[in-house]
Amino acid sequence: MELALPAWFEIGTYIVLLLILAIDVTLAYKRPHVPSTRESALWIGFYVTLALVFAGLMFLLGDAEHGGQFIAGWLTEYSLSIDNLFVFLIIMSRFSVPRKYQQEILMVGIILALVFRGIFIILGAQLIANFSWIFYVFGAFLIWTAVRQAFMDHEDEEEKENAIIRFLRKRIPITDEYSGGKLRITKNGAKVFTPVIVVFIALGTTDLVFAIDSIPAIFGITQSPFIVFTANVFALMGLRQLYFLLGDLVDKLVYLKYGIAFILGFIGVKLFLHALHENELPFINGGEHVEWAPEIGTWTSLAVIVVSMAIAVVASLIKLRREGLKVVKDERHEDVAVTVEPDDTK
Repeated sequence: MELALPAWFEIGTYIVLLLILAIDVTLAYKRPHVPSTRESALWIGFYVTLALVFAGLMFLLGDAEHGGQFIAGWLTEYSLSIDNLFVFLIIMSRFSVPRKYQQEILMVGIILALVFRGIFIILGAQLIANFSWIFYVFGAFLIWTAVRQAFMDHEDEEEKENAIIRFLRKRIPITDEYSGGKLRITKNGAKVFTPVIVVFIALGTTDLVFAIDSIPAIFGITQSPFIVFTANVFALMGLRQLYFLLGDLVDKLVYLKYGIAFILGFIGVKLFLHALHENELPFINGGEHVEWAPEIGTWTSLAVIVVSMAIAVVASLIKLRREGLKVVKDERHEDVAVTVEPDDTK
């Protein structure tokens, strides 16, 4: 079923989102600072409310099916964005980026993510329109991504990035010190790059990888380019504030990656089943549609996404609380421990 929305709504949506992103970029560059918990929470609340209002308008101007597709797509992309945030934290920590200037650098990372996802949305929509068998490829890719997500080793990724950094340092002059958020400065009469260039490249590489992962995932929920794009934009808005709000807590949500892996695997299976329904490959069922393959509906997908993320977050918080209680008990045990000295008076 095609999504039919008024032209003014789609055009208005693009204009409003562009204005909000422009304001966010301006604030990040004009007021470089570390946002307070209250400021971050208010901005995140604003973006989440905005997404829910948009979903409500989708229900009113479109229909329940496409409204549900937006919510499911938004939540999927939001969960993947949080995973992206975890890698951002690693990059900022590894390159010792001053917290005051992390806002500016994060905005560049978010803009790069939007650009890469926009490109892949266009490519994905064209592939789906012309090649129905692409759903088999998307499904297999997401299942492989789910396995990699559950068992990936960040140390291997860090080693690859370190190799890139060593390559850059051999070929272009890069200082060891930051100069605010400047990309290039003059030092001893010569133009040199600051470590910001390396951070940008690391963020861009990360964004590219996550764009490749996330676009097939949301096309498994909806084939509407408008929903795919808006879900991605709403998921990335507020990511900068979420970075400062959650901080190291993201690293402590140890089961989050398994929740995300389950969602990606589920959508991969859904894409495979959809591909069987649309099948035109001659070596599968003689090129005919496979009628017995069950179709997974939007609302089932939404339920799986919400439950998976809820279980992953709650389980992580329970583990975190138990570890905290264990540390407190160990400290108390050490405090009451008494060393008995031998009595030399006897």
